[in-house]
Amino acid sequence: MVDEKPNKYEPLPIPTYDEAIGSSSRTPTPLRVNESSEPAEREGLLANDPGGRLPVPTRRAGFRPVGTDDGRDSLENDTFLGQSDERHSTDSERESVQREIEEMEIQEPPQPQSAWGKRISSLSQSLSSINLPFKKLRFPKLDANFCILLSRCFAVLLVMGIVYLLFMSDLFPGINQRMGGQMFDPESVRIYVQKQVDPVRMREKLMKITQNDHLAGTEGDYVLAKYVHDFFQSAGLENVRMEEYDVYLNYPKAGGRKVELLAPDGKVQWSAKIEEDNMYTDPPRQETPVFHGHSKTGDVTGPLIYANYGSKDDYKRLADQGIETKGAIALVRHYGSQKDRALKIKDAELAGFVGCIVYSDPADDGFVQGEVAPNGKFMPEGAAQRGSVGLRSWVIGDILTPGFASIKGAKRVPKENNPGLVNIPSLPLSWGDAKELLKGIQGFGQSSSDNWKGGIPDIGYWSGNSSSPKVHLVNQQDEVDEQRIWNVMAKITGIEQGEKSVIIGNHRDAWVYGASDPGSGTAAMLELVTIFGDLMSRGWRPLRTIEFASWDGGEYNLIGSTEYVENNVEALRKDAYVYLNVDSGVAGQEFRARGSPVFRKSLLRVLDRITDPLQNVTLRELWDRRGRELDGLGASSDYVAFQDIAGTSSLDISFLGPHPYHSAYDNFEYMDNTGDPGFVYHGLLAQAWILLVLEFSDRLILPFDISTYSAALTQWTMDLENWATSKGAATQLGDSAWSTNPLREAVLQFNNDARNFEKWELEWDAVVLGNNGFESTIMGAHRKSHNNRMANFETHLLDLDKDGGLPNRTQFKHILFAPELWDSNIAEYFPAIRDAINEGNWALAKVQVEKAAAIIKRASKKLIGNT
Repeated sequence: MVDEKPNKYEPLPIPTYDEAIGSSSRTPTPLRVNESSEPAEREGLLANDPGGRLPVPTRRAGFRPVGTDDGRDSLENDTFLGQSDERHSTDSERESVQREIEEMEIQEPPQPQSAWGKRISSLSQSLSSINLPFKKLRFPKLDANFCILLSRCFAVLLVMGIVYLLFMSDLFPGINQRMGGQMFDPESVRIYVQKQVDPVRMREKLMKITQNDHLAGTEGDYVLAKYVHDFFQSAGLENVRMEEYDVYLNYPKAGGRKVELLAPDGKVQWSAKIEEDNMYTDPPRQETPVFHGHSKTGDVTGPLIYANYGSKDDYKRLADQGIETKGAIALVRHYGSQKDRALKIKDAELAGFVGCIVYSDPADDGFVQGEVAPNGKFMPEGAAQRGSVGLRSWVIGDILTPGFASIKGAKRVPKENNPGLVNIPSLPLSWGDAKELLKGIQGFGQSSSDNWKGGIPDIGYWSGNSSSPKVHLVNQQDEVDEQRIWNVMAKITGIEQGEKSVIIGNHRDAWVYGASDPGSGTAAMLELVTIFGDLMSRGWRPLRTIEFASWDGGEYNLIGSTEYVENNVEALRKDAYVYLNVDSGVAGQEFRARGSPVFRKSLLRVLDRITDPLQNVTLRELWDRRGRELDGLGASSDYVAFQDIAGTSSLDISFLGPHPYHSAYDNFEYMDNTGDPGFVYHGLLAQAWILLVLEFSDRLILPFDISTYSAALTQWTMDLENWATSKGAATQLGDSAWSTNPLREAVLQFNNDARNFEKWELEWDAVVLGNNGFESTIMGAHRKSHNNRMANFETHLLDLDKDGGLPNRTQFKHILFAPELWDSNIAEYFPAIRDAINEGNWALAKVQVEKAAAIIKRASKKLIGNT
């Protein structure tokens, strides 16, 4: 660009190299032909001269031409300029050039200088005038150009500092925490974890898990607990620990179990084998004896009476037929109209029986249903179903410390007349043993109707009566009031809300080897730990803390999980967002989920992402084809204490199907060859579980489905009203007059509040997405408050008044969820109201309706922030 300033100079002859370096170090270095005149030309300081001569530029403030390159000799420069060697400058020419340059610097119009530059120039002059002992050390001359460069560097550093302070403050919520780990796109994380699930790796884990039997509190259980503990540590999880509780457990004594059919003279006519065949003989492995956990010690004798499934109706039918049951031994089969084995025995106790035998009939679980184990999925003739007979509908956890943790020094209630224990001895048997007992009572009592007949071949099903052959039942056991068990815990701390937790759990103990129950769930948890450990090593962290729990004592009475909840109940009510449980993770191929309605939206989103490779459709499509919905929560796994005591929204997932339940046949070889060849469904289970964890630990807004909860509550209220009518509600008058109007009003309020509450999520989307993903501090605070209110809604449905909880079952605090009083496998909605009606106490039912309505209204108001 041509300099257009008024003070211009005519071009001078181009000086030679010697002239240039002899006159001024600020003379520009000549440039090659067609070479960019950088930096001078880019600064607009040089103009091309058609005559090939370079104009002498005026001096620009802030520009210092670079010095010549000592590596270039005069010949190179002269040749570059197209000049010959003969063209050398004289001394007079040098002096002339020097004068010209000095005149330029004198006559150039002064440029404005900043105050900062003036101060630095003054400082330079002051420093130069100081006489110091080390005068020979010269301070550099500071001019305005150097000062401007210095100030620019300072400005860059200042801006960087401000940006750092902004990002480390809460102006950009979440960013300061994210700087603790690398930024990860949440969708990329979901894709990654799905691809990382490895069925082969899960197979290897299950092989390790099932090497030994591991009944709660035994050596095998402790060894497996240590393995899980070390695995958690090796994966890089945080705060890995083993938590110990001392709880009541029972173990069978050697030679202390007998079932004998007696001859009329009292001699033993036949003895039951009781034990299953050993699954491993080379080398042999120890197998848990066949017995009932939490059963009553006893030695009883009485006539044998067959009572079908052992339900209240079955025992009533015997009474209606005039069959005396007092002092008799009951023989009942699993499943049917009473699925809870403990309540089969409790009902027998209430009917006057002194002992009870429970067996697996082939009509329900055997060759009648399909091929039997080990090549099939049903119970063979010699298989027996172990299990607990603790009354978990009435007391869960350690039955000696109901309502508080069984830690050292805890007060314990006595075993005698304990509401969590049955009061008659019992034993499980195979149908091979039961066949001999049924043969013994043929012709006694009443011939059974079709719905009382099982599938044992070559016998007739008779009820028996007081004249039946007598049976001698012995159940001697060691009862330990304070047997140590071990929960294994670990976590990954969240980076935004580290105090809030997403808890995932699986009980570790098994009746024998437990490949399906609970080994498949344990293998899935270890797979999740492997994948999350890999993510952590890459710098990933979730928004909220993920806690991992390997529970002990689950098979007895959900002991480990319940004691943990009772020991941490206040913290859980405050900070636990959700509990995600897996028990018998893979027992078949049909996906099932049961839990609070808040999970519906997130569950369906997860199922949409997972494809069943054997059926080539998504799990969501299979779910819809089967017409499945979220089932209710009974008391069959470790979610009970979280949902019903802590008020933590809980979900349990699994693949359902027949398998040799609680038998030694449920071992690794069965799973590898028959249960899940290739471990395909183990992989699908792990995918579903880990995606659900990410839904609640790493989405900015919790994906709780409040509108579905509202719809479910409306339906449950209508179902309650219809059920109460069938129980005679219309006949109640006066103080006992029945009405669900308070509940209707509360549910209507919740419907309206739920709609208004969910509108905020649309507003948040509009604001944040409209700002290209930027979330202000205020919006971030509102989002966290929104999440907290969603999660707390479930907690606010607890009855926490003094002496609150279900009447006579005060451990259970939730007004909507609890196990059905007479079948722990059945979920019961509005349990306190239903219990009162079942007892015929309509006045109490009315009180419970009003209490439930008040709690729902209060929870609804807190949901929208009106406390």
